[in-house]
Amino acid sequence: MATTTAGPAPSRSEAGHASSTGNTANTAGAPGPKKLPLAKAINASLRTAMENDSKVLVMGEDVGKLGGVFRVTDGLQKDFGEGRVIDTPLAESGIVGTAIGLALRGYRPVVEIQFDGFVFPAYDQIVTQLAKMHARALGKIKLPVVIRIPYAGGIGAVEHHSESPEALFAHVAGLKCVSPSNSSDAYWMMQQAIESDDPVIFFEPKRRYWEKGEVDTAAIPAPLHTASLARQGTALTLAAYGPMVKVCLEAAAAAEEEGNSLEVVDLRSMSPIDFDTLQRSVEKTGRLVVVHEAPVFLGTGAEIAARITERCFYHLEAPVLRVGGFHAPYPPARLEDEYLPNLDRVLDAVDRALAY
Repeated sequence: MATTTAGPAPSRSEAGHASSTGNTANTAGAPGPKKLPLAKAINASLRTAMENDSKVLVMGEDVGKLGGVFRVTDGLQKDFGEGRVIDTPLAESGIVGTAIGLALRGYRPVVEIQFDGFVFPAYDQIVTQLAKMHARALGKIKLPVVIRIPYAGGIGAVEHHSESPEALFAHVAGLKCVSPSNSSDAYWMMQQAIESDDPVIFFEPKRRYWEKGEVDTAAIPAPLHTASLARQGTALTLAAYGPMVKVCLEAAAAAEEEGNSLEVVDLRSMSPIDFDTLQRSVEKTGRLVVVHEAPVFLGTGAEIAARITERCFYHLEAPVLRVGGFHAPYPPARLEDEYLPNLDRVLDAVDRALAY
């Protein structure tokens, strides 16, 4: 494995570290809106962060010469060198452990876990070290580590390549968990995650990698852990994050043809969750359906349902309903369409909620 320069890294001011106020330099071309696939938006974001801060490192299996299995890091090693874009051995525990050590020395490592199901060998390092060291040191130690995880299904992959483990990490105090649903959020949220002094698990919806969206590199982004209103409506709120936001938008469009106005909230962050934005929406619509790919049993939707029921009890016209994967191992690729939440399953939940 390639090594980084020995000794402490330069200070944030010396490196010209970008702020999260939107004044980040644009290295993907002239400032202003442009169409980018989600994967390319992350690549552009990593490039911007690395140009603005010499302490930012990228490391993982095949991230260098290959550019990652999804080509998200394509071209970065060529431009920044093997000391900053590091091809690691196939050892997730070692990758995360090394990133923790680098963070303690003042670097800001961005780790790629090649596929969602490969993160579990590193689970011990993430949960017992990365998540707890800040609290263990009474706030004197910061761990600015970003762990990128391509997650969820929909690409016809083999076993261990289509997991949705976000609830396992969102449950752990000390970790921040986010997931963009579109190219613009992918671009800005990655930079904000890198700038965070807290460890961030960055879940990338792999089946949306090749979908293009407008990215305005001169915009002022919303704070990292805020939800956004993806579509306004009055009859019911659909809440989702990552790959399911598009499905919910399609459901809202289909429901409109039948005269039902659905609001779609893109949660963007699973830990912390922006309950204030969601509460305002539910107080307006009176109904909530939460959608995610992960199994419904003890999933993120369960926490959302409980909190919104507490906060909005006198506004709810129906119980909070959840749509998600089944409580079973992810099936072989030929059966994944039966497993994944789809338009029909979301609309069925909408119909049940509206029937109350």
